[in-house]
Amino acid sequence: MREPTPSQTIGPFYGHALPFAGGAAMAPPGHPDTLTLHGHVYDGDGGPVPDALLEFWQPGPDGSRTGKPGSLGRNGVDFTGFGRVPTDASGHWTLRTLAPGGVPYLCVAVFARGLLHHLFTRVYLSEAPDPLLDSLEPELRRTLLAVPDPAARAHRFDIHLQGAKETVFLEFR
Repeated sequence: MREPTPSQTIGPFYGHALPFAGGAAMAPPGHPDTLTLHGHVYDGDGGPVPDALLEFWQPGPDGSRTGKPGSLGRNGVDFTGFGRVPTDASGHWTLRTLAPGGVPYLCVAVFARGLLHHLFTRVYLSEAPDPLLDSLEPELRRTLLAVPDPAARAHRFDIHLQGAKETVFLEFR
């Protein structure tokens, strides 16, 4: 009789059922104030994570938090305040949204292989006064700041899961 082999974790496979059509389009198509947020997800060795999934939440441009949540609320006209974006084979992701009102950031949940629990962080679009951002040392603060490209109306935000460039992650109790 053979001994059973030890089990191994080979998932989760977020790309199988969680992404949905239009998940990266929080802003209605053609909206004149749309901005693009993009970046990469990197592992502890600096390699791309090709199978991560990012969820974004934010208030509307007017500061309201009454957007239609999730994929069911999308009608192509209204701002939803929620986006879900998978990374591609190079670990790259892209989101199209509107600038949040009332706060200088978007909230992010990171799901990726090897993580037993998803991670939370923020993407700051500016260094406007904020209690969390103000409490961090400059080298940690930089991990939460998106790099603007005003000519393209875009911001780049890379997420480093571990290592010397590790992104600041938040713990909620």
